[in-house]
Amino acid sequence: MSGSPAGPGSLWVIVPAYQEEARIGDTLTALARQHDRDFTLLVVDNGSTDRTVELARAFGERAPFPVQVLIEPEKGVGCAVDTGFRHAVARGARLLARTDADCVPQPTWTAAARIALTEAPGLVCGRIVARPDEHGPLGRAGFRLLVATAAAFGRLRPAHHRRHGYLAPYRMHAGNNMAVTAELYLAVGGMPRRPSPTDRAFLNRVRRHTTAISRCRAMVVHNSTRRLTAYGVLSTARWYLDRGSGRHTDDPR
Repeated sequence: MSGSPAGPGSLWVIVPAYQEEARIGDTLTALARQHDRDFTLLVVDNGSTDRTVELARAFGERAPFPVQVLIEPEKGVGCAVDTGFRHAVARGARLLARTDADCVPQPTWTAAARIALTEAPGLVCGRIVARPDEHGPLGRAGFRLLVATAAAFGRLRPAHHRRHGYLAPYRMHAGNNMAVTAELYLAVGGMPRRPSPTDRAFLNRVRRHTTAISRCRAMVVHNSTRRLTAYGVLSTARWYLDRGSGRHTDDPR
């Protein structure tokens, strides 16, 4: 989509990765199938010891868009994301989108992100659904229930109410499906590098700074549900609810 409203080359897609040789190929293939391929892809490896970096670099040799691979040795997804976003902004990015190396964006994902940020500059929260190749209908239904429960819990939790200095209401925010202007990213201090959960911490930084937060249902990412297999439904539910609680959201480490 050359000559798009935000200008050619202004969109960067950042993908943090750690030990994802089994899944990153699906992510890269999905990005290569985007309808809007006027972007630069930046894979930020967080110290993998498997073939994650090798696969990303090999993809870059045949990709239909520029690909960069960056190594962030400081452990933590917040570190990888922040380093990647700042690297992109320093090289001229005006629009930033993020997904993860175990996720599969729908073909219209980058186009939807660009349109959403052009029409309503700020932070855009996309929609996550379960990957169909990891679980059957029951697993996907369980994932939908977990996401809906975490969203409701976040909205009801007293710590997220506006009386605590927030300018905008709480929204379900998945770090693996987000887009933000470079201007806003820098204005709020970027993604907290620590502690976890960095995604909610970033959302709350934005909520304290502006009301320019929107949801784009056309920005769809198929999310890995492997946590359900690894930990079971109850443990996964506790994880989502704890991560959605907003505790320690702005604490440095």
